[in-house]
Amino acid sequence: MDRLRMRTTLLIPLLLLSFGCTVVSLLVIQKIVQQQVRANLNSDLRHSVKTYQNLQRQRRELLARESALLADLPSLKALMTAPDNRTIEDAGVEFWKVSGSDFFALLNPDGKLIAVYSRGAPLDRYMVEQGLGASLRRPEGSILLALDNRLYEISTQALYFGERVKGTQLGFVAVGYAIDEQVAREVSEAAAAEVTFAVDGRVVASTLNAELQQQLVSQAGDLLLSQAENKPIQLGGKDYLAASVNLATLGIAEGATPAPHLIVLKSFDQATDLLSRVNRWVLTLALLALLVGAGMLVAISRTITQPLKTLIGGTRALAQGNFAYQLSESGTAEIRELSRAFERMRVELRSTQKELLDSERLATIGRMASSISHDLRHHLSAMYANAEFLSDGTIPQTERDDLMRDVQSAVQGMTDLLDSLLLFTQTGRALYPENASLVLLIQRSVNMVRTHPAARDVRITLDGLSPLTAWVDSKKLGRAVYNLLLNACQAARRGRGPASVALSLQDEERSILIRISDNGPGVPESIRNTLFLPFVSEARESGIGLGLTLAEQIAQEHGGSITLEENVEGHTVFTIILPKAALLSLGETVEKKTVQSHDPVRR
Repeated sequence: MDRLRMRTTLLIPLLLLSFGCTVVSLLVIQKIVQQQVRANLNSDLRHSVKTYQNLQRQRRELLARESALLADLPSLKALMTAPDNRTIEDAGVEFWKVSGSDFFALLNPDGKLIAVYSRGAPLDRYMVEQGLGASLRRPEGSILLALDNRLYEISTQALYFGERVKGTQLGFVAVGYAIDEQVAREVSEAAAAEVTFAVDGRVVASTLNAELQQQLVSQAGDLLLSQAENKPIQLGGKDYLAASVNLATLGIAEGATPAPHLIVLKSFDQATDLLSRVNRWVLTLALLALLVGAGMLVAISRTITQPLKTLIGGTRALAQGNFAYQLSESGTAEIRELSRAFERMRVELRSTQKELLDSERLATIGRMASSISHDLRHHLSAMYANAEFLSDGTIPQTERDDLMRDVQSAVQGMTDLLDSLLLFTQTGRALYPENASLVLLIQRSVNMVRTHPAARDVRITLDGLSPLTAWVDSKKLGRAVYNLLLNACQAARRGRGPASVALSLQDEERSILIRISDNGPGVPESIRNTLFLPFVSEARESGIGLGLTLAEQIAQEHGGSITLEENVEGHTVFTIILPKAALLSLGETVEKKTVQSHDPVRR
């Protein structure tokens, strides 16, 4: 019943976490798609304005050439020499018809209007004369002119009798075309958007129908009067992204009063359809992932709880002296590795117990088993309790992260404990030396220590690492360096200042020295003489007191030793001394075995 409750309570928060991640992923994807859609619409709006500018540039060039051709007509020049304005006005209509333009005007050299012709209702002559004044100040260009709720693109050319530089000015000819619904449709087709031209808050030409034009004026009248970018509006139940450009700022309607505006409306319909399809696909995939995740979480919950209970049972059996208790290798990779290490430890301990049953180390084995069971029970109890807490779905994420770090720390402690015990039971066995780089050996040990919880917030520095190679057992010597580094990190964390550990590799004439120092409180006087004996530890915060024992035995197996050089508060230094002669002897032994294995006579 307890197993079912724990598994169920562990499954619920994991499902909630999976569901939460799915919802967050859906929201993030939706946000990204929305941003991309808006960015694409913004790009389309800018492209629409560029498209209009390009069309207008082509029209202005054509208009300028047309007005220049009219200004060079001898018959028009002859007409402008007539003394009577009425005569000029009557005869000028023929030139307007020949030009085929929507607007045609003739002015005297002083800029006074003589005649004006346009399609549709007659224009106010005074407004025409005032508006053309800006065109006369820039006769080589063209302007947009708003007249009687109509908008014209007008180009003006001067008429000269004779050469332009030395001749007599006869007046001006102004030619233009109306910016009407036809022009708006051309711009709309090129820009793939709805287009509206407005003057003084009034629509003069648009691709929108009359109802939508009224909604545009009533709901977004500011677009018709001022410049704006990327403004969302709704017309006729549809969403648009609008941009309003003051044509005067583009140099198209310079001097025009009031300034005309170009309003471009890009529909959200296609973007909305795309977003809806993306949402449907993401939601479908999210539900599928949730179902698959639920099945995986059920399996994961089973692989966590059952192996933990089995490990606790094995710990209790080991504490009671039952070395025949076997563990099943099931669960996650970490738990399986822990089970295998526990099984190896159990087998080794059983073998050791049989071999040393009648020896003086029987008492040591008894104390070792008691210490192991105590530490293993401590770590496993912490893992079990934290697993119970993790199954509570009301725990905040920050506390859940702390609990998971505690579980990882317990697993790391148990792994270190079991590795130390296994190595302790193997002391005295043959070495497997190889010509290895001591720098790489040290760096591997440092990297392993940095991942240990005891090295958290400890600054580890490497000083003076000489590029040395020597005949050593890389695995065992690396373990010795690891044990000393871990011991130094634990001591440094108990010091007063910021925890720091330094490691150096020195090449002397007869020996190789590996120095490890820390800024901890130092070694107490009470354990200094027994520091390298098994199960001796200063504070017993973690481990069972085998680290320094193993390190010294490994150094002795290499013909060396470990010394405590200095022992004052704030500066503790352990030194591994490896005589070069002993290391060379190990190398010679390996070379002899290699020669013998390849000697055909000996075979």
